[in-house]
Amino acid sequence: MNGHLEWPDKPGDALRAWLAQTPEEALDPLQPIIDSHHHLLDRRPRPPLPEGTRTHQRYLADDLMEDIRGGGHNVIDTVFVECLSMYSEDATDPFRSAGEVQFVQGIAAMAASGLYGKGVRCCGGIVGFADLSLGAEVEPVLHVLKSAGKNFRGIRHAHAWHESPAIANSHHPTADIPGLLGTQSFRAGFAVLDDLGLTFDCWGYHTQLSEVAELAAAFPGVTIVLNHIGGPVACGPYEGQRTGQVFESWAKGIRRVADCPNVVVKLGGCGMPMYGFGHHCGEAGPPSSPILATAWQPYFDIVIDAYGPERCMFESNFPVDKVSCSYTSLWNAFKLIAEDLGMTSVQKDELFFGTAARVYTLSAND
Repeated sequence: MNGHLEWPDKPGDALRAWLAQTPEEALDPLQPIIDSHHHLLDRRPRPPLPEGTRTHQRYLADDLMEDIRGGGHNVIDTVFVECLSMYSEDATDPFRSAGEVQFVQGIAAMAASGLYGKGVRCCGGIVGFADLSLGAEVEPVLHVLKSAGKNFRGIRHAHAWHESPAIANSHHPTADIPGLLGTQSFRAGFAVLDDLGLTFDCWGYHTQLSEVAELAAAFPGVTIVLNHIGGPVACGPYEGQRTGQVFESWAKGIRRVADCPNVVVKLGGCGMPMYGFGHHCGEAGPPSSPILATAWQPYFDIVIDAYGPERCMFESNFPVDKVSCSYTSLWNAFKLIAEDLGMTSVQKDELFFGTAARVYTLSAND
């Protein structure tokens, strides 16, 4: 799919067995949760298969429900975020991405039917993809996406870029354009988002946070959702610098973006190997939630302090983060962090479901 979806070398059954080595019960199981960021995909290699092709990458509704229902947490809804999944073969670019919205809307309908259990919902919000570098010409694409699913809320046009070949660029065609968010064509496309009242999920690296601040200041009417705590990558030229140079540079950028009130942040993504925490699937057993909480809390503390709970939302980033921990352990870690930071019940509700419900206009009734 892209450089960010780092699947383990072990197949699904082996990963499941690895995660089972650290079983946990859900903490505070009645706490309502809206999982603000996950993916769904079935990416099968098509013949002829190149030598060394991996087994296909699969994470569909049954897999998501296995994680949610098996974990014991009170997940009342979720938000799907684009991942080049199920693009329509019978459409032409740039309209093919409507297939992804249609696919996920179908999953939402399956859940709404009660198939997965009474009151079990998912994909109440759908974040699709449209190429904003089309400029004003992106408007008909956005209208098609809106028509493709009633749960469509906005788009993500990832802009992750770095000059180092050791750091993977974004998975979209504009991946090789440095400074994408400031280009004239992108800004013209972004203006259409503003006109239509759509959200913008923003995925880039900590080295690009100044670009996010400039974009947010130029379009104060658009809600920008900063993915994965702003991308503090600690790989390639930053390997071994996670707690030093990377953390300091990231924290400075995070605080600068916080000056823009139209930006909210997703707290998560720390299970990605590129973040340098070293918890991903390997010889050692999976980390427990206290270990995860201890590692992630300094980052979450900075973000929550800068934005406030009302501008932050927890995310699973599954199945990407599944290479480092189980769904149960991940949400337990979030709960431990919220408790250790002294969050009130009202503030916890903001982090676990309130902010996501407002940003993506979801029902917060469990």
